[in-house]
Amino acid sequence: MTEHNKIVEEKITQILTQPQQANLKTALEKDHAIDCLLLLYTNRGRWKEAKTYMQKNSLTISDAAFRCRMNKFEALDLAKSEKIDPLKKQYLITPKGKKIAEQILEFFDNLTL
Repeated sequence: MTEHNKIVEEKITQILTQPQQANLKTALEKDHAIDCLLLLYTNRGRWKEAKTYMQKNSLTISDAAFRCRMNKFEALDLAKSEKIDPLKKQYLITPKGKKIAEQILEFFDNLTL
């Protein structure tokens, strides 16, 4: 095995086994996770705003999926919630969430198909 392959394998092992990275990987694998992170990045952290944006672009996301992803992001410090009223929350992206969203955007910018 070459030195480069060893380094790559060590990085992959760390992503799969280091708790913080493994939790983030798991969160981003979930249904609509990247959608929700990008919605947060564009200040659409309220269900109504997110739903309107998705519908405008002929996309769908359920209320349950949106709320589940936001709760997971909050647990990972990618988002924080603020109460709007006793029943409603608004989610805001944290600096950590912003950094990850920007890296995802950069990934797709550099992707050549």
